[in-house]
Amino acid sequence: MAYLELNNIYKTYGQGDNTTEVLSNINLSIEEGEFVAIVGFTGSGKTTLVNLINGLLEPTKGEICFKGKRVEGTSHERGVIFQNYSLLPWLTVEQNVYMAVKEVFSKEPKPVLKQLVADYVDMVGLTPAINKRPKELSGGMRQRVAVARALAMKPEMIIMDEPLGALDALTRGNLQDEILNIWEKDKRTALLITNDVDEGIYMADRIIPLRPGPRATLGPEFKIDIERPRDKTELNDNLNFKKTRNAIIEYLMDIGNERKSEAKAPITLPELEPKNFVDRFELKF
Repeated sequence: MAYLELNNIYKTYGQGDNTTEVLSNINLSIEEGEFVAIVGFTGSGKTTLVNLINGLLEPTKGEICFKGKRVEGTSHERGVIFQNYSLLPWLTVEQNVYMAVKEVFSKEPKPVLKQLVADYVDMVGLTPAINKRPKELSGGMRQRVAVARALAMKPEMIIMDEPLGALDALTRGNLQDEILNIWEKDKRTALLITNDVDEGIYMADRIIPLRPGPRATLGPEFKIDIERPRDKTELNDNLNFKKTRNAIIEYLMDIGNERKSEAKAPITLPELEPKNFVDRFELKF
């Protein structure tokens, strides 16, 4: 049995004539220690899928299982890094992270917890701002606090809902590497939801497109046959990177053309540029 399984998942909102089927026949298996990325269009139902996996929502039909048990509500075993910051405005950076850590490791002494908080705050480069409150931070800094908080809880599975999209290029690249370092060290199972094809290829073992809804469903998987650890500066010359990237982009473009021909509401393609992955990081790696 897979570590995480989604079996024939449907999610519907509304009733009667106002019913909208957001997700349709979603089937997904993720093995323990695997890193999977789901790439999709804006508004395709990616966040709904994350909320189902995390237990914030219940599927209309189907079953989600984690470690062989049906998902019923949230759990510290599945840590989520959301798009938004979800920080308590009256707490400092340290206090926001500490509150989450204390909830998970309630039996640990305070000095141990404070050191754990300090380590993860430092990891995201926020030690100088550790005593500041969210209103004193930029949007990117707030997101880094959210990343530190989720990772400091040491979940068995990390679920990331486009967590790095609001960050500047250098910070985004650094956090990609930090998340990968943590994943490589502990081999925690990871699921990345992203609209950035290059990010998915750089981080994941395989990429699965989410076809846009209504009735969004998963497309074919693309395996990433690139040896780890991966080097951003070398990806542009890697034939497997180019082949995989072109195949995914071609598939996504075909989906976009299908939607256009069906005269449905316009959709926003995932990020496909720049062609040179390293360009967005300004050669600072």
